[in-house]
Amino acid sequence: MTQKTAAVQPRELWLLTATFFVAVAGLIYELIAATVSSYLLGDSIQQFSFVIGVFLTSMGLGAWLSRFVSDAIGGFVRAQLLLGIVGGFCAPLLFFTYAYYGIVGLPLYTSLIVIGILSGMEIPLIARVLKELGAVDFRFENVLTADYIGALAASLMFPLLIIPHLSLIAASLAFGCLNLLVAGISIWLFRDRFGAALWITLGTALSATLVALVLSERLVSIVDANLFEDDVILTERTSYQTITITRFQDRTRLFLNHSIQFDSLDEYRYHEALVHPAMAIVPRHRDVLVLGGGDGMAVREVLRYPDVESVTLVDLDPRVTQLFRDNEQLASLNSQALRDPRVRIVNQDAWLFAIADQQQYDVIILDLPDPKSIGLSKLYSVEFYGILSERLSANGIMVTQAGSPLFATKAFWSIYETLAQARNPVSPGNGLIAVPYHSYVPSFGQWGFVMAMQRPLDIDTPTFPEELNYMTTDVWYAAQIFGSDTGYTEVEANTIKSHPLIGYYEEGWGYWFR
Repeated sequence: MTQKTAAVQPRELWLLTATFFVAVAGLIYELIAATVSSYLLGDSIQQFSFVIGVFLTSMGLGAWLSRFVSDAIGGFVRAQLLLGIVGGFCAPLLFFTYAYYGIVGLPLYTSLIVIGILSGMEIPLIARVLKELGAVDFRFENVLTADYIGALAASLMFPLLIIPHLSLIAASLAFGCLNLLVAGISIWLFRDRFGAALWITLGTALSATLVALVLSERLVSIVDANLFEDDVILTERTSYQTITITRFQDRTRLFLNHSIQFDSLDEYRYHEALVHPAMAIVPRHRDVLVLGGGDGMAVREVLRYPDVESVTLVDLDPRVTQLFRDNEQLASLNSQALRDPRVRIVNQDAWLFAIADQQQYDVIILDLPDPKSIGLSKLYSVEFYGILSERLSANGIMVTQAGSPLFATKAFWSIYETLAQARNPVSPGNGLIAVPYHSYVPSFGQWGFVMAMQRPLDIDTPTFPEELNYMTTDVWYAAQIFGSDTGYTEVEANTIKSHPLIGYYEEGWGYWFR
């Protein structure tokens, strides 16, 4: 018995170790698929839910199919080979099909089903191999424990290590290599059961995956070149998002998670419409708070007013504010606004900042991304606006970008209703006074904004700075007029309990562009 146990011990130990590694790889593939689909298809809640549901169902199918595999170790090794290929090339496939053909759903769910089936086969096959080896200490719960620990490791690695340091393409290929290495070690330990053909297959697959991994940055550049119209001068993955900056001649564009944030050719229309009506109406603008807008364009417009004493810019991603403060070419776009001594940059979640901050502001400007997810939707909620209303000075104004009243009409008016129902500390029991308006920005189309104040202010006689390129008194009057197709529609206010805004947003943009 002792000799038999000693002979099989390395194989047993490896199979439990392999369980950990394959669990890590399987969950990483799932997270990559969900992340890619949320980037390319939007609505992160829906995409993560669909991906998790399909993946788990496929794993169940794989576990059931494993009973038809007569050779357990052979089935496990071949499953690892296929996982290394399909899982490894999953992200490159998704980005390439989207960039060249605009297709995501079919390759996404086909790959996901295959990966799920193969991942579901792993644990039953490993358990069978351990039994065949006569492992005296084998218990099925030991295999499951190794599997669950691997899942925990993957869930921690993905946001803390993988996303900040690897592109999704590189991550996919790296874990493809991991599956192939698991296959290779398993073939070597059980070499008496395998012929040369499997070694050749492994060598070919591993070589191709390693070459693709080495060239992953080049693959990212090829994808970006087809995703974006202009030359990509910077693409970088941070802990929070993918930053892409493109340029054509003297025209610069910023994309966050592949969604355009500004085009230097027409950004003045957006930022002047966002900032100046509120700044021109309030009687004082000594202290200003800007939430979002890490590119510094909104801050640039705020600093046109000579009586501004302090501007607090709160943006989640420190890399964005760093780029638009320190990079000379990018800083020139905001007239070096982020270097102004009156500007204080805080890299923090806007909600957490608003709760902790006790300062009073004359103007609060919300230049936030569109409400595509729960994390963003909460920054367009009755609760969040209620917190901000407590930070307004007596005659202060807050203003938010509110999406397109044409492409997402319900979403726009939901933001209006949300501000109108937000807590008014000056008039308990009543909401804020909300003023909707819109402007035409060629890069975005018709774009909407909503101002809100605690008490009535004179919005009819604003005094705009003379050097503006777009906003005038006449433009301001026209901005408050809505056509029949963009006018008020009855909708729900957005709250952190219900989040109807996400559905309105997806419904509107989906109708026009999908």
